[in-house]
Amino acid sequence: MREFIVEADGGSRGNPGPAGYGAVVIDAATGQTLAEAAEYIGVATNNVAEYRGLVAGLRAAHELDPTATVHVRMDSKLVIEQMSGRWKIKHPDMKPLAFEASKVFPAPQVTYEWIPREQNKHADRLANEAMDAGKRGEQWSASASTAELEAADARAARAVAEPKPAGPPGDAAAGAARARAALSEGRAADAAAGSSGRRGAAESSGGGAVRAEADVRAARSVAAPATGWGPADMGAPATFVLLRHGETPLTPQKRFSGSGGTDPSLSDVGREQAERVGAALARRGTVQAVVASPLTRTRETAGIVAAHLGLDVTVDDGLRETDFGAWEGLTFGEVRERYADDLGAWLADPEARPTGDGESFAATATRIAATRDKLVAAYAGRTVLLVSHVTPIKTFVRLALGAPPESLFRMELSAASLSAVAYYADGNASVRLFNDTSHLRP
Repeated sequence: MREFIVEADGGSRGNPGPAGYGAVVIDAATGQTLAEAAEYIGVATNNVAEYRGLVAGLRAAHELDPTATVHVRMDSKLVIEQMSGRWKIKHPDMKPLAFEASKVFPAPQVTYEWIPREQNKHADRLANEAMDAGKRGEQWSASASTAELEAADARAARAVAEPKPAGPPGDAAAGAARARAALSEGRAADAAAGSSGRRGAAESSGGGAVRAEADVRAARSVAAPATGWGPADMGAPATFVLLRHGETPLTPQKRFSGSGGTDPSLSDVGREQAERVGAALARRGTVQAVVASPLTRTRETAGIVAAHLGLDVTVDDGLRETDFGAWEGLTFGEVRERYADDLGAWLADPEARPTGDGESFAATATRIAATRDKLVAAYAGRTVLLVSHVTPIKTFVRLALGAPPESLFRMELSAASLSAVAYYADGNASVRLFNDTSHLRP
């Protein structure tokens, strides 16, 4: 099942006064903007404009995928509390708008969250663009909007500001910041190129609601090879949200830490990371089950996250980390000094075992493939959080992409990072997210 975030806002310059709304639909897994909507609505109150923004955002999401789950984020406490059923709706102008919003999606598919105004800048910008257009005697024009470009620039600036660590091949922490910066820069470029395409293809409804990119998606579907996935035909996938555990005392030291070592617990930093992951996933409201590796660091991470989600944790031995044999607890440099020949073979051959009869990458892949098949069958059509380790998560991604074993050394995974893979009924998979750590930022 697809997961959308709808951010909406509305404003009135006079309350009542010249008013407008803005709304944006975001892919919850990738952070990509999928649709924008804005409209100048004449003289109205702030609350009416906010409700109009909510309705427009939900309708735009519905046009993208009526089966999706939707998490609404707004800085209007009134709208969020009323739509959540905690406050009564007394104002006669808002009752029909609230009823209209409630009928766009079935109630179980929609959750609501209040956010501070500074976290709702994209929708706020759209609403102000609509009011500015109204002041000029015009309606909001998608082709003139800069809201998405400004949002993309902000994401890129945050990513570029992060530190850029370095490390040996295959090390989990090295290069993650560089990867995120590159991804963010790419998204900013995509936004610059794609928003004009989105705007050109968008149709106006009700004076300004932006239509979804149905024609573009249909063309891509037709052009895709027969071996590709087909979400529209395959039904809701089993979606694995892959969470690497939080830091342990060994993580910042870049030491091998598999299933054959000391089984360390989380550090204070690791526990704080797990709390941040839990809070972020609770805001999204899409995870329906939690499964963890049996090792201490993953069970601790899963327990903290599951407490935020109100879920129990199931343990699956198939999600454990690779056994690194005699290399457990050593740095990459120490292994190179002590076991140079074994390390060279391990880097070159997926069948090679770490010194001391550790587990080969080939054996790990066989174990992960069996675990994947079992969990896909158990959680068909649902979203499940798998709390695991570097090698298993990379292996899930590698197998989904059909990439060769050496690709494991070309992926880097940060502590407490999130990745996501969706598995469809025809056996195909779609990698939706990799090594996201945006939830760890203050």
